[in-house]
Amino acid sequence: MAKEELLKAYKKAFGENLKKIRAEKIKTLSGVDSTTKFDSSNYHKYEIGTGNPTLETIVSIATGLGIHPKELLDFDFDLKKIDIHK
Repeated sequence: MAKEELLKAYKKAFGENLKKIRAEKIKTLSGVDSTTKFDSSNYHKYEIGTGNPTLETIVSIATGLGIHPKELLDFDFDLKKIDIHK
């Protein structure tokens, strides 16, 4: 798997975790604007794995959700299943 594909898979896993946490905290995507100070359309890109959030963005999202940033990065991702040397 190419490094670009690895990043794509990681962003997808991050997005799934972000969506799960957001659903627990905010319930709807429309509530993202006021809670996290992010435009919901940009935020949605992170949830579907097409956005590439910076560390600053991750900290801002976590603050808006009332969680520690490490919770956003706490998801299963088995690197052993991915061959980055292809």
